[in-house]
Amino acid sequence: MNFENVLISIENGIGQITINRPSKLNALNVATIQELHQALDLLNNNTDVKVIILTGEGEKAFVAGADISEFADFSVEEGAQLAAQGQELLFDFVENLATPTIAAVNGFALGGGLELAMACHFRIASDNAKMGLPEVSLGVIPGYGGTQRLPQLVGKGRAMEMIMTAGMIPADEAYRTGLVNHVVPQSELMEFAKSMAQRIMKNSPVAIGKAIKAVNANFKDGENGYETEIRNFGKCFGTDDFKEGTTAFLEKRKAVFPGK
Repeated sequence: MNFENVLISIENGIGQITINRPSKLNALNVATIQELHQALDLLNNNTDVKVIILTGEGEKAFVAGADISEFADFSVEEGAQLAAQGQELLFDFVENLATPTIAAVNGFALGGGLELAMACHFRIASDNAKMGLPEVSLGVIPGYGGTQRLPQLVGKGRAMEMIMTAGMIPADEAYRTGLVNHVVPQSELMEFAKSMAQRIMKNSPVAIGKAIKAVNANFKDGENGYETEIRNFGKCFGTDDFKEGTTAFLEKRKAVFPGK
């Protein structure tokens, strides 16, 4: 499948998606959101891919925001539809992928860019990264899940401050508040992300997928996270991965998970 705005590579079980609009600081337009959905879906359904890393082309930006020129003249109905479609197609989609997805945040992650990073399962940032939700400075609010995911990660008070001031925070503050898991030098970002992916790949992909479901359930209205955990815990007992994992433990050897 050929893409205009994203690059895909697969190596040693790691799928990498790179948003490739450096002249626009990798800003998200409708076409890029569609391509990201397709690329993520493609890798998620590829049995050779155990972990996905999402990043931006170049050192200046992960994603510097949405492409404002596309929606500057939208009506109320068009604005609501834009948010609804974007959330369903990309942001909620990546959050609920069974394949663990890491955001490798290089440079600016603003607006839709930060929202995309927050939708990933966790985040690693370069030391030159700057993050924020500047939407209120444009007379609008975050529309791709930012008002929901940011408080989950950093707490309500800090999220309110970031949203209301429309300011950016540096990587070290993002780490301190729990917005990102790790901060590394720019030159080491992808290597570190890949080393983290390799650690994940040693474990059962089936169990990881079920763990993602259980964790996400706690943040969904109408779902009981504990019940989801119990149900998925039970399902693990019927998998080949469980049989291999427990057998390997008892035989005092490293497990080789079949992913079934």
